[in-house]
Amino acid sequence: MLKQFLNLKLSQKLSPQQIQLMKLIQLPTQAFEQRLLEEMNENPALESGINQEDVFEKDEFDNNDDYDEYEDNESIDSGDVNIDEYLSNDETPDYKTQSNNYSDEEDRESPLSAGVSFHQDLINQLNTFILTDEQREIAEFLVGNIDDMGYIRRSIPDIVDDMAFTQAIYTDEKSVEKMLHVIHELEPSGVGARDLQECLLLQLKHKTPTEYVALAIAIIEEQFDAFTKKHYEKLTLKFNISNEQLKTAIHEIEKLNPKPGGSFTGNNRVTENVVPDFAIRIVDDELELTLNGRNAPSLHVSKDYQEMMQTYKDSRDKSGPQKDAVQFIKQKLDSAKWFIDAIRQRQETLFVTMNAIMHFQEEFFLDGDETKLKPMILKDIADLVGLDISTVSRVANSKYVETPYGTKLIKEFFSEAMTNDQGEEVSTLEIKKILKDVIDEEDKHKPLPDDQLAEILKEKGYPIARRTIAKYRELLDIPVARMRKKM
Repeated sequence: MLKQFLNLKLSQKLSPQQIQLMKLIQLPTQAFEQRLLEEMNENPALESGINQEDVFEKDEFDNNDDYDEYEDNESIDSGDVNIDEYLSNDETPDYKTQSNNYSDEEDRESPLSAGVSFHQDLINQLNTFILTDEQREIAEFLVGNIDDMGYIRRSIPDIVDDMAFTQAIYTDEKSVEKMLHVIHELEPSGVGARDLQECLLLQLKHKTPTEYVALAIAIIEEQFDAFTKKHYEKLTLKFNISNEQLKTAIHEIEKLNPKPGGSFTGNNRVTENVVPDFAIRIVDDELELTLNGRNAPSLHVSKDYQEMMQTYKDSRDKSGPQKDAVQFIKQKLDSAKWFIDAIRQRQETLFVTMNAIMHFQEEFFLDGDETKLKPMILKDIADLVGLDISTVSRVANSKYVETPYGTKLIKEFFSEAMTNDQGEEVSTLEIKKILKDVIDEEDKHKPLPDDQLAEILKEKGYPIARRTIAKYRELLDIPVARMRKKM
């Protein structure tokens, strides 16, 4: 049985322009410029260049310190709306598939050598060996199984089976093992190893034989586990050597490359420079914020399209093709106006958000002392500028700022608060900096375990549990005390 009833529901939806704005805000400079080019290619009614009626005057907010008086424009009013609900999870933003920024010379065509790939270089080296057709097929298959770090991470039986099933090459483990020894003769030394121990041994055996190279080989072959765990006392007793002799042998091992393929592939990568989206400078002891000019393009609506639209309106011809043409032109004109408006609002949003961050962390930006960074979360800035937290997150996560102390990722200025022994709230960034300094100054012969580090920070006024020390140490990519030990 069908029934009718009234249902009152309060909902809030974003317009297409608002969704477009949110997507533009999250783009860093390079991705934004690419998006701008795409829009101009798709919409002939959108033109670049100075137009007195449409150009955006960046000075309207460039030096505006009254960020707390910023009133949110209706078209970017986010309120309590969760923007992420309107952005498809299946849609990957362009900036996630590209590098964040590029240098000022991105338009120049730099002559880059094509280079030879890591695997092709190994194949070329095989040409210097006298091999049968079958041996060459096996050797080239082994080269194809070497990863970018230079290792073959598969067992010989698996390789034999794979060759039979995929290449119709029928061989045995002995033949594959023989060709693996050939691979081990290639450069860089250590390539084709099946694990770290074999990689180090291959490199040591290629070195000029000396007393300490021989000792290093013995350590890796016979006491690899004790070596990796830095049980130096056990090694001195096992080989009946002095600490100085062990130190020299370990120095030989430390000169080896645990990733022989990594150095080769790394040399073929093009270095990418980060171009900041903002710049902060100190002028007469005052902070001055500027927005990268690339984020403020001069755009205007095509006058030709506007004139065409007026011509069609004045025309007496109201045929079907005429109406289609009017509809097309109107759509392109509206799209161009929406896009220009979104660009302007993007600039304002970026500026007022970064301006609020700059003033919130004013003490740091004035002298560069990281211990003066205040606890700051997204909500703090969102409340100051009157924007949604998700909007502030989009600004912080993918944007860089040039400071007198280096170029920083904006999200690095955000941190949780922790109370010290005086009841003051301090940033966790400050605690991490102090922890790193303590570890840098420790005696590397007897590195400090986490419980002692906790005691030292407690004495400095930061009562932190041992498990928190371990967490911060991992975030700083600092190994445990045993692995920091040196001879």
